[in-house]
Amino acid sequence: MDFDESPEEQALRREVRAFLEGHARRKTGTTADWSRGAIAQDEAAELDFLERSRAWQRTLADHGWAGITWPREFGGRGGTPAEAIIFAQEAAAFDVSPGFFGTALSLVGPALIHHGTPAQQQRYLPPLLRGDEQWCQLFSEPGAGSDLAALATRAVRDGDELVVTGQKVWNSQAHRADFGILIVRTDPDAPKHRGITFLILDMRAPGVDVRPLREATGQAFFNEVFLDAVRVPIDHVVGEIDGGWAVTRTVLTSEAGMIGAGRGPASFDALRRLADETGRTGEPVMRQRLADAYARERIQDFLGWRMQTYVMHGRGEPPDPSVLKNFNTASNERRADLGLELQRAGGMLAGADAADGGLWQTFEVSQFASRIGGGTNEVHRNMIAERALGLPREIQVDKDLPWRDIVKA
Repeated sequence: MDFDESPEEQALRREVRAFLEGHARRKTGTTADWSRGAIAQDEAAELDFLERSRAWQRTLADHGWAGITWPREFGGRGGTPAEAIIFAQEAAAFDVSPGFFGTALSLVGPALIHHGTPAQQQRYLPPLLRGDEQWCQLFSEPGAGSDLAALATRAVRDGDELVVTGQKVWNSQAHRADFGILIVRTDPDAPKHRGITFLILDMRAPGVDVRPLREATGQAFFNEVFLDAVRVPIDHVVGEIDGGWAVTRTVLTSEAGMIGAGRGPASFDALRRLADETGRTGEPVMRQRLADAYARERIQDFLGWRMQTYVMHGRGEPPDPSVLKNFNTASNERRADLGLELQRAGGMLAGADAADGGLWQTFEVSQFASRIGGGTNEVHRNMIAERALGLPREIQVDKDLPWRDIVKA
């Protein structure tokens, strides 16, 4: 790993810090930080977080810090991945968050930049960059989650439109979205990885029915979306008809790395404060588990620095995104369990009655989503085996069969 920065990178870091000092306040690590997310179980808190996130995204865009690596013609900074890393490192200390607008930027942006038409890029990328329009991802289905290429949502061409019928599920923030990226089956006679088309969907089009899924946390972040003869113009196809799997892979790679890079408010520092408040720092077993949480957080930092060294200096081997993703989800589980156990009986409380405004209770229940979102742990273990370790691919007996002939879940 290389921790040295060039004079230009040092100057950029000072510029970033000056911008943040002028437009945000530093985190306190307490419930006063709005950027920790809407852990309160009510719609008002969710909407407040949404609008504050939108406002921060617009601030970034107005000052040239949104889409740092995006081409200038789309409103980006035209910068390098190294510049994006430096900005993210500095912003981590401040009470700011682009929320799900940042997520959409990471998922939708690369797909349109690399595969979209000039008309699509000019129409959708600038408002995406500013947070003027919100997006969701319509990929998973009840019978196509881990094996996403088995998707069954059907699209049939009718003149200059595709008529889409089917169901999607676990769609984050679909109930707030203006548009969605949607993958559909356009050729059932082709093998499952072919015959897929990638679309832009207007979430307000006739036939789109969004139904929130109430989670164990009390929130409804995820949704299921029913599509009943929804008409999508042909010019909303991203890439080629029947060639949507390549576009999908662009999104999935970005998603795994994004999930693996996250830390959030339930950090080691938050655990240490909780241990001090509950008077448990002197207990040998708790000290061991706190040390484990600290070590895991540092390992995640080192993995990030390995990636940073590769991006900035072209040296070493970057960690596989699946390694980052699975390590992060395993660490989330341990931190969540420890946060509740430190509270003893108080761990059974919730909301404002609980420590940290119910942060650890919400984290304990919601951390299961990270084991599924962006690909299950098991799928990513297969990817680690194949890409990082060079082991033989898992046998897929249906790989070359027409989709209509494979066994459906």
